[in-house]
Amino acid sequence: MSIEWISQLREIVVDSLEKSWLPFPLKEDLCEGWKKDLQAGPSSTILYTSCMYHIAPVIEKAVENLEKFGVTKGGVMTRLAAVGTKALGGFLLRPDEAEVKRADGIVRRIYELLRRAGVEFGLLDREIYSGALLYELGLVDDFARYARRAAEYFKKRGVRRIITVDPHTQHVLEKIYPKYVEGFDIEVVSYLDLIKPGGVSINGFAIHDSCLYARFLGKYERIRQLLAAGNPVEDPYITGKDTAGCCGGPIESTFPGVAKQIAKTRVRELAKLSRKVVVQCPICYVNLKRASEGEVELYHMAEVLL
Repeated sequence: MSIEWISQLREIVVDSLEKSWLPFPLKEDLCEGWKKDLQAGPSSTILYTSCMYHIAPVIEKAVENLEKFGVTKGGVMTRLAAVGTKALGGFLLRPDEAEVKRADGIVRRIYELLRRAGVEFGLLDREIYSGALLYELGLVDDFARYARRAAEYFKKRGVRRIITVDPHTQHVLEKIYPKYVEGFDIEVVSYLDLIKPGGVSINGFAIHDSCLYARFLGKYERIRQLLAAGNPVEDPYITGKDTAGCCGGPIESTFPGVAKQIAKTRVRELAKLSRKVVVQCPICYVNLKRASEGEVELYHMAEVLL
């Protein structure tokens, strides 16, 4: 992986966030389709997606091209990729339509689960990205500037409580924003802690835990409470809180080959328990899907909760 690619990737992400609130040059309505016909006006409590489920298939497409053209190695391909992404991002990074529809369905399902649990909330007039990728790439100064800007966006809309739908957004808002945004006092809560346990549409599956949820956000047991009715297959090592393997993210944009090998190893481990695997994170879904090659069937948690 070249320093040149890191520099170009930084420029792409920072420039795109400045122009559109999204980390890549995409259609600005990509993250809005799931809201169609839903009743939820402005509120001090919002359901916030950070566009994560819709950006995930874009990352999948981007990583596919990084591997194909060897962009991360530097040189002319890196420069061409950077220029091409800025000029033709909407085309080069166009996600698979089926995956966009799946993302819509997952977020709408979370919306429905929260409503059924009696949770009152509104929706933003427009989804913006949290900036998590900047922090995870080590671009701390860029992250701090963006986080202050995003916090102001929430403040202007009267937001006092944010319900998140993925681990990366929960982690960055709960744990990292307060370190870089002076006076950040918005309550941040995961949808996992608000919905009620019920039925599960599949049985005998393995759980792939998000490292962030399990080890940094204290959600390991909560996830098992919500999935208990589906009789998940557990193993003290393969699905243990402190021993379970990683999906390979979020380094797929800098070390795509390494990320894929890590994901392949994880798929092989999970397949020993079940061909059905439930994930809670859109980044985990993308990385495991890329490495699976049909070895396991992947489900998002919200897709299987009844």
